[in-house]
Amino acid sequence: MRPFGVFGGMFDPIHYGHLRTAHELHELLRLERIAFLPAGDPPHRAAPLADAATRLEMVRAAIADDERFLVDERELRRAGPSYTSVTLEELRAERGIQPLVLIMGMDAFAGLDRWHRAGELIGLAHLVIALRPRAALPASGLPAELLALHGCDDPARLAERPAGLVYVCRNTQLDLSSSAVREVISAGRDPRYLMPEAARRIITARGSYARTGARQE
Repeated sequence: MRPFGVFGGMFDPIHYGHLRTAHELHELLRLERIAFLPAGDPPHRAAPLADAATRLEMVRAAIADDERFLVDERELRRAGPSYTSVTLEELRAERGIQPLVLIMGMDAFAGLDRWHRAGELIGLAHLVIALRPRAALPASGLPAELLALHGCDDPARLAERPAGLVYVCRNTQLDLSSSAVREVISAGRDPRYLMPEAARRIITARGSYARTGARQE
């Protein structure tokens, strides 16, 4: 059974770093599809700068022409904090024994100790870690423990079981972040070619990020 990808995040805004990572992981892991899940109320990060409706519209526009990708709105609709553990529990109930692949950047993985019920995630999905510029493999804490106990070097193994493995992907590392895109916009410059044109047009029309500060993500 082909695994199903789960790609959560703020997408504040979505950019080519997100999309290139999704494209490469879909190919490498032979995923059925990848669901993009914009976070509503992230419990371990500052609140997003664009409102939920704008971020959702940008994600929809960015992936509209790629049938491998879909948008899942559940974390925006759910009241309270956007806990990944709850999302994975729901997806597991919906998809039975189909392998689930939770996609995260190395920086997010390194901060896993701060996540709600972080130790339970490996029982609900495989964790696939995308390399990020200047982000190193964690040497301590829960992430290091998961790598030691559940690390996997063969991506084909992810299709053999519903959950329980950690795979570090040697993906293309684009030195691009949502905070960098916001800095470009807040400086009055054009984010063209940093993100899909459809998403850029939404930002231009709404004036999003025009005078915001930067936040790393």
